[in-house]
Amino acid sequence: MNVKEKLGERICELRREQSLSQEKLALKANIDRAYMHLIEKGKTNVSIELIEKIAIALEINIKDLF
Repeated sequence: MNVKEKLGERICELRREQSLSQEKLALKANIDRAYMHLIEKGKTNVSIELIEKIAIALEINIKDLF
């Protein structure tokens, strides 16, 4: 498993813990739901800015994603 896949898996895990759909998390992070899907599947590179937006949307510290 590579870093992108590990990050995507962790985002998915945290999202489910909060009972959020991909769509709701994407809305909270102000990104497209289809792009959120690609992130969770580890199919795309994610910028640090986007990681920060996702962490804020999940109301967690960035370090909790790793």
